[in-house]
Amino acid sequence: MCNAHTTTAPTSLNDRRRFLRLAAAGAGALLLAGALPATEAHAAPVVVPKPANGLNPQQALARLMEGNSRYVAGVTKRLDFIAERETLVAGQNPFAAVLGCADSRIAPEYAFDTGHGDIFAVRVAGNFVTDDGLASLEYAVAVLGTPLIVVLGHDRCGAIAAGVKAVKENARFPGKIQGLADALKPAVNTVVNTPGDLLDNAIAQNVMDNVARLKRESSVLTDALAQGTLNIVGGIYRLNSGEVEWVA
Repeated sequence: MCNAHTTTAPTSLNDRRRFLRLAAAGAGALLLAGALPATEAHAAPVVVPKPANGLNPQQALARLMEGNSRYVAGVTKRLDFIAERETLVAGQNPFAAVLGCADSRIAPEYAFDTGHGDIFAVRVAGNFVTDDGLASLEYAVAVLGTPLIVVLGHDRCGAIAAGVKAVKENARFPGKIQGLADALKPAVNTVVNTPGDLLDNAIAQNVMDNVARLKRESSVLTDALAQGTLNIVGGIYRLNSGEVEWVA
């Protein structure tokens, strides 16, 4: 989908299936760009490289929780990466998408004990919604059929800390970092007078704010939510234990 610039929301179950057929044939990007007529959508069969990923939203969340429990306990599964690579050449059907922080200490695939093709990851420092990130998540839902989106924050987040300094100290940062700090200021402002640790409160608020944004700012996502084929939740990854605490 690297050449796609716009996303066409599926208006029915048949439209969504048409998207999936095109994605399996490698034509999803052309469809999103409006370059393929609808009549060409019937040629390619649906490819389901990982049948176990055909989950509903509740099952997908339960699977993430189970995987995180294994990760915390240090009893993660042994994965056959060679077989997975071969299986996924023809396509992908991830059962969850994660909007996570770019922090190197948090890898969603590890945190939820998943393999290749299981998680569609969108990462940016501060785990907040951008236009490109939203388009990527729309692609996961509309084209790949992903039933769950997780906004995943983490404690001691440096990006949120920059937002705190921007609010409390009017701090300025070099280059594009200032724009990132500014994008995170609303969460800080919401909890600036709330009892407790300001950074911890802002991290949680930022997760909840971005869950709410995803639920209201995209017709692709809101339609899927209304149909019951998608859920959007939020969690905070604890660096010390590896546990994900669900907050939204």
